[in-house]
Amino acid sequence: MTAAKRLYPLVACASILFSVVAVVVVQWGAGPSVDPMNMTVSEFAVSDRGGVTETAMAVLGVGSLALLAGLRSAGAPVRGMPGWLLMVWSGALIVAAIVPTTPIGQDLDVVAEIHGVASAAAFVSLPAAGALLVPRLTAHAAWKPVARAVEWVALAGGFGLLAITYVALPGGGVMIGLVERLLLAAEVSLLAVLAGWLAWLAWSPSVAKAADFPAYHRFIASRS
Repeated sequence: MTAAKRLYPLVACASILFSVVAVVVVQWGAGPSVDPMNMTVSEFAVSDRGGVTETAMAVLGVGSLALLAGLRSAGAPVRGMPGWLLMVWSGALIVAAIVPTTPIGQDLDVVAEIHGVASAAAFVSLPAAGALLVPRLTAHAAWKPVARAVEWVALAGGFGLLAITYVALPGGGVMIGLVERLLLAAEVSLLAVLAGWLAWLAWSPSVAKAADFPAYHRFIASRS
């Protein structure tokens, strides 16, 4: 197995871990000024003078690209629309990290509109990619063991999308911060499932050894 195939899942896992820890720590330490129930992550990022939140978003976007590269190099069934949606998620996340929204109470400008479009694209694309992957993973011997987990987190992301759409429009933004964070938790969980299984396939000694022989696929099938 090539070094790149082993490096991709490590980069993906490290970026997910860093992003989650960084966002949780910086928001936890922000004190009473932060209302996680009603303040979105983007609104918090504007007030985060250290830029930790934006950095975490950008790192997660880059790590998601590494995950996609790793999935492709490992022969995971991501070709076509699932792969494109993962690219949209990654690119939109990086754009949202670079292009900020406006502070609370200020009118939206063009830059904030771009941020909003990028955020919406990221929110929608990842659960859609997960939903499309489920039947492919189920039919793939090496990835069948995580198909059910992907199905559940993709479903959670879908419900999260419905909830945040309602809250943002007819709901008047009530508890939008909580709903958004739950949606993000489902989406990051989807990435974590894929990255974790990719790392297992890449670094498990028995799998790595079997990958060098024609019996590799029979070995993987026996594990499912």
